[in-house]
Amino acid sequence: MTGAVRILGIDPGSQVTGFGIVDAFGGRTRAVEWGSIRTSGEHSERLRRIFEEVDRIITTHAPAEIAIESVFVHRNADSALKLGQARAAALCATFRARLPIYEYSPRHIKKAVAGSGAAEKLQVQRMVRMLLGLGEAPQPDAADALAAALCHAHSRVARATLMKAAGAT
Repeated sequence: MTGAVRILGIDPGSQVTGFGIVDAFGGRTRAVEWGSIRTSGEHSERLRRIFEEVDRIITTHAPAEIAIESVFVHRNADSALKLGQARAAALCATFRARLPIYEYSPRHIKKAVAGSGAAEKLQVQRMVRMLLGLGEAPQPDAADALAAALCHAHSRVARATLMKAAGAT
């Protein structure tokens, strides 16, 4: 896909962090790789693993832009804090590459790929599979990360269209 922009989508979590890489060219997208970073042990070790794996993914795949799910409020303050720390570990791994980071709310991502901000995980998985032409649906965390990347790819097209229209007037 010549002229493609490679986007790394991240779905942060302290136990499982999903990642998904897509190449976007105009309105077309192609999945490159996806998966989950599974962690265990002490919380600090979990954060280190997230950091190291996201750093490895960036080194291996050289994305041009990062799309990450923004923090949402949990009912449990401890869970929200751990999620925020996992998100920070993933983001810190992107800093050395000096990549632009785009944040999207979970509802925005779901609406972009499934048409509803209240879509269930299974709906997101199915739509990601369909939109990217995958043989099978990715695991939930990887599907959410691919959905973040797709959301950003769609947003890039919309921004380019608006900028072109603004320049034409």
